[in-house]
Amino acid sequence: MLTLSPKAPFLYKPQNPNPKIQHYKPQNNGIYCKSELQSERGLEFETGETFFRHESAKGRDLGVLAASLYNQSKGKLRVLDALCGCGIRSLRYLMEAKADFVLANDANDEHRRVILENLKRVDRGFGDERKWVVTHLDANRVLSECYLHKDFFDLIDIDSFGSDISLFLRSAMNTLSFDGLLYVTSTDGHSSGGHHPDQVMLRVNRGKLLENRHYGFITYCNNCGNSQEFSWAELGQISCSCSGSHGSRSLVISGPLWTGPLHSAAYISKMINLAEEWGWIGNGAETDLGKLLKQMLDESDPRLKSGYIKMDEVASRAKINSPPLRTMMSAMQKEGYATSRSHIASNAIKTDCPMSVCIRISKELQGVDSFSV
Repeated sequence: MLTLSPKAPFLYKPQNPNPKIQHYKPQNNGIYCKSELQSERGLEFETGETFFRHESAKGRDLGVLAASLYNQSKGKLRVLDALCGCGIRSLRYLMEAKADFVLANDANDEHRRVILENLKRVDRGFGDERKWVVTHLDANRVLSECYLHKDFFDLIDIDSFGSDISLFLRSAMNTLSFDGLLYVTSTDGHSSGGHHPDQVMLRVNRGKLLENRHYGFITYCNNCGNSQEFSWAELGQISCSCSGSHGSRSLVISGPLWTGPLHSAAYISKMINLAEEWGWIGNGAETDLGKLLKQMLDESDPRLKSGYIKMDEVASRAKINSPPLRTMMSAMQKEGYATSRSHIASNAIKTDCPMSVCIRISKELQGVDSFSV
């Protein structure tokens, strides 16, 4: 079992030791804010000229809930906030998740004053009892330095501002404690908009490889609109029933990738319970966070297939106006199919219902006679 070593010497040097590092310079695009006082979950902080979006608060909420559950389970929590911006994520990990230590890093040393002012709301401490440290290094460098010094973290938070997250994954995984959490987000909204749906939180475990029954390939047929899942053993036999031939040109194949449940229902339930305990959701108030957690819980149904079906596509194939989403889901459930809304796309359904049945149901709901598609 790996043990956590004392914090590496480089962490105690606040200045940037490499003047050649290119700092991220936020542009005046209406997303970052000039220096002003903000408030989130009762915590006041400054944004300075850092990249900041109020709309990303749900993502920060999820990170804090996961961090707190980890702390409750393991009795320890060391966090590395690799691209901390103004430091609000780091502050919340300290104040709300009760982190033992947070390394707040931002490549732009011009943000130092703002980060320090925000984190000063928590007593920094001294020596090995230090609660937080601020550095100004390239994210990959700070991750690599920690790894080389065997300075591992229980949660690594990488908010990539829309950058290619693959640039950081290898060094982040190297620096993560076994059973630790890697939280990857995209503040500019690409992930929540469905453009980067592969960016989610994951846990790194030590042990034997998991069975590969949920690790395979997904196909989409442009001809009939159906999606199917195929195992590695079936890779050379991929086809669609609508064509009856192997290697149909209408098929798009993606993979290998995870094809099992999108979330852990047990874990999401714990997050919901904690959010209710903290008063973030419940009490008759339908908050954005509450809606998101409920959608994620619904999406955890193991009967649901990978991906989702857009109602616009169903309507287009059926050549009708799209029925209300809730009405469509209710009709599908009455026929025995599993359904949930997708948190990735607002007008989409996750389901095990074939496209042909979706088309038939949508026509019936609109009073259109069904016929072969």
